Amino acid sequence: MLVTAYLSFVGLLASCLGLELSRCRAKPPGRACSNPSFLQFQLDFYQVYFLALAADWLQAPYLYKLYQHYHFLEGQIAILYVCGLASTVLFGLVASSLVDWLGRKKSCVLFSLTYSLCCLTKLSQDYFVLLVGRALGGLSTALLFSAFEAWYIHEHLERHDFPAEWIPATFARAAFWNHVLAVAAGVAAEAVASWMGLGPVAPFVAAIPLLALAGALALRNWGENYDRQRAFSKTCAGGLRCLLSDRRVLLLGIIQALFESVIFIFVFLWTPVLDPHGAPLGIVFSSFMAASLLGSSLYRIATSKRYHLQPMHLLSLAVLIVVFSLFMLTFSTSPGQESPVESFIAFLLIELACGLYFPSMSFLRRKVIPETEQAGVLNWFRVPLHLLACLGLLVLHDSDRKTGTRNMFSICSAVMVMTLLAVVGLFTVVRHDAELRVPSPTGEPYAPEL
Repeated sequence: MLVTAYLSFVGLLASCLGLELSRCRAKPPGRACSNPSFLQFQLDFYQVYFLALAADWLQAPYLYKLYQHYHFLEGQIAILYVCGLASTVLFGLVASSLVDWLGRKKSCVLFSLTYSLCCLTKLSQDYFVLLVGRALGGLSTALLFSAFEAWYIHEHLERHDFPAEWIPATFARAAFWNHVLAVAAGVAAEAVASWMGLGPVAPFVAAIPLLALAGALALRNWGENYDRQRAFSKTCAGGLRCLLSDRRVLLLGIIQALFESVIFIFVFLWTPVLDPHGAPLGIVFSSFMAASLLGSSLYRIATSKRYHLQPMHLLSLAVLIVVFSLFMLTFSTSPGQESPVESFIAFLLIELACGLYFPSMSFLRRKVIPETEQAGVLNWFRVPLHLLACLGLLVLHDSDRKTGTRNMFSICSAVMVMTLLAVVGLFTVVRHDAELRVPSPTGEPYAPEL
């Protein structure tokens, strides 16, 4: 398992590098933004945002292992994960309103403080303290995925008056480097936890300086901005009306809730499946992120001028890949007949599918959901998503350890078959909808370069 993980990591990294180099060579020369004010503004944003993302990813490979190291049972660990998911959904519902009221800069600094406290709780072996840490982690996650983007968009448009067309280029580059940071974070976590022999708590301690630096840079370089608050009840009511009045939105919500709840359960299960067989958790995590990056690169190539596949096709492919992978896992995790290499390959395929799924789903959401109702609709999407994930973990909590994992993968397989049926339903509804197609490109989109 050790050799397989390292070889897979190197192979996936080489594949990603090869695809990116070929894409860069094939890309025709385009205009590059030479506006020094914009480049400095973009750099100020990236410095803080990338530090926050790196600190977040650094904690991911060894979270389950840390709780196991503290001698908690799988059921107790499942409850900790459920607490984190519940916290994420509760704080996620009010995050936008909180950020608008408190201020985007202050919210980003608050993220640094709460996430640092979350990391510090990992030094304790007290179960209640760890539960509090999971709640803080949920608040921090909600702030990470709301405050930073809101701050950037407001500053870009209102304070600096840059063209709105430049915003997608900034976030497209941020998404690419987010994958790169995730790959690097897995290697760094493996280095401090295993190679240096500091144990599974080391990545959490190592994340604290990154969070402190992110908060300090935001305080020094960022201006404060606020926005007019829309009543939470009006946001949710508008989102519900949009959800029920448009069948496309409803089907997208069903697909997201089912697909991403399975991914949450996968995040919980991969460590107990692979760790008993000596898998290097940090390198395995980096392999997962490299597979996801490979999927994202394949998405860009597939939707390019040369192949011109549609996001709806790639969404269908992603769901099919996950269905196949979960069926593999029901056999590779059979008690007494475990095959860790097959399980590892199935996990890599799931991550590859995620690389195809998320940009496809993002494109379809932008086209289907009105911009003014996106916050409310996404709130309604998140609630069943997290409830399904929590229910799955609670079912696992009550299962026998030897058969519970296989049974959970069987349940996830059935859920993904339901997801596939929802995708077929969506495809039937939108197959003649030109709005949901990537337009025939006349040239590569202009992206300002750093």
